[in-house]
Amino acid sequence: MPTYVHLVRHAQGYHNLCQENHALPDPDLTDLGKRQCEELYQSFPYHDKITHLVASPLRRTIYTCLLSFNPDIAPDKPRVITLPDIQEVSPFPCDTGSEPAKLLDDFPDDKVVDLGLVKEGWNDKGPGSEYAPEPRKLFERARRAREWFRDLGRDHAGEGEVNIVAVTHGGFLHFLTEDFEGVDYGRGTGWGNTEWRSYEVVEENGEVRLRETGESARRRRGSKEGLTETEQMELRAAFAGAVEREFGMGEAIEEEE
Repeated sequence: MPTYVHLVRHAQGYHNLCQENHALPDPDLTDLGKRQCEELYQSFPYHDKITHLVASPLRRTIYTCLLSFNPDIAPDKPRVITLPDIQEVSPFPCDTGSEPAKLLDDFPDDKVVDLGLVKEGWNDKGPGSEYAPEPRKLFERARRAREWFRDLGRDHAGEGEVNIVAVTHGGFLHFLTEDFEGVDYGRGTGWGNTEWRSYEVVEENGEVRLRETGESARRRRGSKEGLTETEQMELRAAFAGAVEREFGMGEAIEEEE
């Protein structure tokens, strides 16, 4: 049976209001962000198919997941699994998660939010960390995340079609999907708040990929053709280079890789 991942960018947080708010540590959702979650709940068409809920362990992604899919949190429905590998790119305070003990205080019920994968050091984005904003490390953890989705699907393949909702961040979504179309370098993403797209987990030449479904692609671009592989590679190199110039923690990714 196929495994589908419905990727969602979080709702508006206070850090989205102005650049000065990037200094806010692990910010909450704004009132508009909470309304965006309600709108997402009303418009998302696959609530009855959801088998797993996953979120980056930052507060805004967890709350987006809870508020947008709360009716799906029930004894016979999935809890929210928090996955550190899908946290945001930058080391700014707004994109750096809280300590595990703080998250446990905020989300103490493991039947609602599962923090089992959140270990000490998950929010360390220094040069020696696996979560440092270095292009090679970003592509590597994106690969790990795709494989994690694949493995989750395999573990539940005998139960029927697997539909995972994963709430993550605008910048990291480009690395995760390997799709750099529409990147706005000023915002660091081409995704809007609570925008969602659907993907099938596939394996190509020994690599796990996320292939956007035809329905999802048509919904967001109509009949317009997507970028060619060459165009994607050019944007990939440009975006990775922009990350390197912004944070300067490692070597830029080679264009031909």
